[in-house]
Amino acid sequence: MKFRIGSSEFAVLSFPAAPANLPAGLTEAERAVATAVLAGASTAEIARRRGRSPRTIANQLAAIYRKLGVQSRAEFAARYGGGTEGAGPPA
Repeated sequence: MKFRIGSSEFAVLSFPAAPANLPAGLTEAERAVATAVLAGASTAEIARRRGRSPRTIANQLAAIYRKLGVQSRAEFAARYGGGTEGAGPPA
């Protein structure tokens, strides 16, 4: 789809996101939380969607980070956010 704003022309592209590259060892609930985090959802959004408290989601995230050896959302996303380059645990 193309559109104009003033004298500038823009194109909008849409494509499926690469699937998360999550390793085995996460519970079903942790996988759901991890997938939501990789999609950009906040802790509060995940809690609301899953019918849990934000504290429960924070605890699940802490468990995910511990199991995967990461320390932040940014590191988690960089390592496990899909695609092949840089995905998975360090060699």
